[in-house]
Amino acid sequence: MARQIISTEGAPKAIGTYSQAVKVGDTVYLSGQIGLDPASMQLVEGIEAQVRRVFDNLSAVAAASGGSLADIVKLNIFLTDLGHFALVNTIMAEYFKEPYPARAAVGVASLPRGALVEADGVLVVGS
Repeated sequence: MARQIISTEGAPKAIGTYSQAVKVGDTVYLSGQIGLDPASMQLVEGIEAQVRRVFDNLSAVAAASGGSLADIVKLNIFLTDLGHFALVNTIMAEYFKEPYPARAAVGVASLPRGALVEADGVLVVGS
């Protein structure tokens, strides 16, 4: 099955050897997003701003693939401080409605560019 590379100016350009997303059939694999502002390519300040920017970035890539956050079936969230877990849940409720996607939240030692949060996901579109 052919792979389609998804790219949008609405999310930060890849800062490594990866694509923003890859679509195979109706499944889209979203690469990890940190709180980079797509215009400046600078990390936004503070955990709340970073969480919102991560979801905005994921939303832009999902839209470029023909979907939306509502189409995400699996979401992975990586936090450098699991003390921010409740805040992530609160903000996530603004971006996602029930039924929520399957999700993992993992504590990590560090993230690229000193980010406090990163998220990736899988969505299914067109079904």
